[in-house]
Amino acid sequence: MQILKVLTRVYLNPTDLDDAIAFYENLFKESCWLLFQYSETDLELAGVGSILLIAGSAEALSPFKSTQATFLVDSLHDFREALTEQGAVILAEPNKVPTGANMRARHPDGTIIEYIEFG
Repeated sequence: MQILKVLTRVYLNPTDLDDAIAFYENLFKESCWLLFQYSETDLELAGVGSILLIAGSAEALSPFKSTQATFLVDSLHDFREALTEQGAVILAEPNKVPTGANMRARHPDGTIIEYIEFG
């Protein structure tokens, strides 16, 4: 059971996405490693370095803004079990998404984290 990467979420307007990608590519000296439209939510996501850019209208972003970070993990199943044993609350059960599977959990301190297992 391992956290492979922690992504800081940045929420923005779709018109600002290309400029944000260019900024973070220059800052991290890395190319964008993730770019896709999540059609079910009207969001577009991009990953550069340890930044997850999430672009959409205020309405589309609203349900996601309470999530503070995304943890890429090697096993959702193992993390789900460990989180519940440690007092976390699973807010969204593991679910298939374009990048594999995800779930959301509220940690005992109140922090809401999205967990993703690529697949």
